[in-house]
Amino acid sequence: MDQEPTISRDQSRTARKGRSKGLGRDVLVASICGGVVALMVGASYAAVPFYNWFCRATGFNGTTQVATSAPATGPIARKIAVRFDSNVAPGLPWKFEPEQNEIEVNIGQVVTVFYTVTNQAARTTAGQAAYNVAPLTVGSYFQKINCFCFTEQTMAPGEKREMPVVFYVDPSITEDHENDGLNTITLSYTFYPVKDPVVKPLASGEDDKRKGNL
Repeated sequence: MDQEPTISRDQSRTARKGRSKGLGRDVLVASICGGVVALMVGASYAAVPFYNWFCRATGFNGTTQVATSAPATGPIARKIAVRFDSNVAPGLPWKFEPEQNEIEVNIGQVVTVFYTVTNQAARTTAGQAAYNVAPLTVGSYFQKINCFCFTEQTMAPGEKREMPVVFYVDPSITEDHENDGLNTITLSYTFYPVKDPVVKPLASGEDDKRKGNL
């Protein structure tokens, strides 16, 4: 009778070690992959505020700047036309339009304009405005002192509100010879719905009333 082949203890021990090493490598590879995925997801979330900061700091992609006061040099003689554009993204039942489609201003002149917003829904809704200017290279010269776009806006059912924008075109634009032939700037806003709005006191809307030039 033939004798069946047998596996020595050393061979068995070696096989177990091989399986153990294989499992260890699998766990290590899975951990590395998981770490890479987590890093990529984290980087994607971090990229959004970094991109917004970069645009605000440089005017990239037509992003306007935030100023705290009027320009030190004051208005100059050169004039420029500023057009106003308004849009509402799907899912937000608002009527949104500028009170004036276009005005002519002196470069360096502080100007206040108003947009009118109406909540056409029978419920409270909230939105946040995104903005830019065209041509895109003008973003670093378009300075806003006050704007409804700086914060979320919450509207009661059927509420109509006038929202101000206080801005000026920085006189330093005249030193940028690429803009020597510039005659018109378009300021554009798009309101997007906010799913989880920040709860604010009812009195917070008082700042949005017409106050004249700031």
